[in-house]
Order: sequence, then structure tokens, then C-alpha cells
Amino acid sequence: MIKVNARASFSSEGPFKLTTIERREIQTHDLLIEIKYAGICHSDIHTARGEWGPVKYPLVPGHEIAGIVAKVGSGVTKYVVGDRVGVGCMVDSCGECANCHKGEEQYCLNGMTGTYGAMDRYGQYTQGGYSTHIVVTEDFVVRIPDGIELDAAAPLLCAGITTYSPLRHWGAAPGKKIAVVGLGGLGHLGVKIAHAMGAEVTVLSQSLKKKEDGLKLGADHYYATSDPETFKQLAGSFDLIVNTVSAKIDISAYLSLLALDGTLVNVGAPAEPLSVNVFSLIGHRRTFAGSMIGGIRETQEMLDFCAEHGIAPEIEVINANVIDEAWERVLASDVRYRFVIDISTMGNE
Repeated sequence: MIKVNARASFSSEGPFKLTTIERREIQTHDLLIEIKYAGICHSDIHTARGEWGPVKYPLVPGHEIAGIVAKVGSGVTKYVVGDRVGVGCMVDSCGECANCHKGEEQYCLNGMTGTYGAMDRYGQYTQGGYSTHIVVTEDFVVRIPDGIELDAAAPLLCAGITTYSPLRHWGAAPGKKIAVVGLGGLGHLGVKIAHAMGAEVTVLSQSLKKKEDGLKLGADHYYATSDPETFKQLAGSFDLIVNTVSAKIDISAYLSLLALDGTLVNVGAPAEPLSVNVFSLIGHRRTFAGSMIGGIRETQEMLDFCAEHGIAPEIEVINANVIDEAWERVLASDVRYRFVIDISTMGNE
């Protein structure tokens, strides 16, 4: 086993503590990755605080990982030592089911293996990127293009692919009217990506306090959902709405904003159930859908797309010893727009 430094949560109340965890010895097709940066995702908070189900502590979160290949297994063909690489929300799948064969490993019929909080095929409980090193099979690693800095690349491995995948799947393109609900870690990247795809982009946010940011990021329009007139004015407007918020909202009200055959796709994952009035769907043949990250092939496509179009998240790089404070700021929407941990500070007290 390989012992590495990490920051772990030992209970749902926290706080994070410096600890040592074990990574498996590299197998034939494994890479040992020296982690340089790890993004903080709202999913980390939901998971560590037990909001999505029971947790086995200690837990090392982090599934937005950017680093450098430090060692390769004897059978590795895709990467060499020194390559710039990333790891996202999953580190394995069965590789045998219909969905895996389609390159949609995130929907593995036998259950993909999450980067943290899951049991892998070696009988180990996976631990994530708030650590100095990780061992991952080469098939679940992506190459970070030279045009993207490592610190900026990290959030693309979750927030980037989570918004890119539905935009691509539902055809964001010139002539399409797209709305992004929420201008946070996911939403700000959704705006950038939809704009680069050529769509007409509208931000739907609780207030107008981030309007200037939204327009700079590529939005054509910006509306406050706290204003009832917004829902009257925009009724039947959009081909696609991407809901990025991880909180309970009035889904039926947002469905009313869709045009004929429009789709509202949820990528935010609130702990509470969301109810839908069926008449909001059947009146205009609307669809309420969900989307979860993307497969490895699509994640690489997303990174290449972002490099080509100069897309990078807006980030605030932090030291590892302020993760607890950063989490509280995420909950207070006090970050523009993604925290990224500098893993070189992992050993700092």
C-alpha cells in the first residue's frame, strides 16, 4: 500500500483533519497521480454531511482532480510519467454492460465506482482528491490539454462535464434558446459553454446581484426569479433549461417557461424530493429530465472543447487548512465561482 497525506472529515459535523490514507499499489493498468489541485464541489458537502445517505468515516472528498502522472503500471499505453491528467467523479465501472459499451460509464448498469465514498473492485473504500496522490486505472483518466492551466482544469472534471453533457445531448446550438438556472459553480460554466456552442443564453437567478458577471460570462439576458413578472414575461420561451441549483425549487413554475417540446434538465441534486404538476408537462409536450456528469470519452471531448474555445472556470485557490471555511462560504454562495485547493499546502497546519 502507498501511504499519502490527506484531509478527511471524521463525522457529519466535521471539521477536516490532516491524516494519512492508503492507496493500493499500482496494478498493471494503473497510474499513480500526484495531485496538484482539487476543486470543491457542493456534492462533497452533501456527501460528507450525510445528506445523500449513510457515510463511512473518515471520508476524503474531492472528485475534481488535476495533477501529474508520477508512475505507470507495466501495461499502461495511454499515458507516461509527466503527463498532465485529470480524474473526475468516477474511477471505475463494470466495463461489460450495454451502457459501458456505449461510452456512458456514468450510467453503468452494475453501478459505477465513485471517486470517493464507494467500494471498489479491490475491496477498498475509495477516497478522493483532498489528498496528495491517487491511484486510478488509465481508462478513467483524461488528458488535460496544454491550453488549460491545472488549477482551472480541476472544476471542469465535475462542474464542466455536468453542464456540457446535457447541453450537448439536447442540442445547444445557434438558433436555440437556453436558460441556465443559478449562476454558481455549475451555472457559470453552463453559461460559458452554451455561449460557445452558439446558443442564445439566459440566466435565471434569484436576484440581479450577479447580473454584471452573467453578462460578462456570455449570457445574453439575465432575469431575477424572485420577481413574479419574470415567469409571466418568459412563459413558453426556452428550448432547454438547465437547472444547476442543489436546492428545492418550484419545478412546475420553471416548466412553464419551456416552449413546445422543450426540456428542463436537472443537474443539481437537492436532498429533498422535487414535485411536479403533470399539467405543466402535458400541455406543451414538455420533458422533465435529469443528467449526471458524462462518460470518459465525453469528458475528454469537453476538455478539448474548452481548450479550443478558451473556456475556464472562475476560481479562488485556497490552502488546505481553510477547507472548512470554504465549505461554509459555498453554502452561503460566497464564492465566484469555484474553490480550488492547492494540494501543495496539504501538510500545512
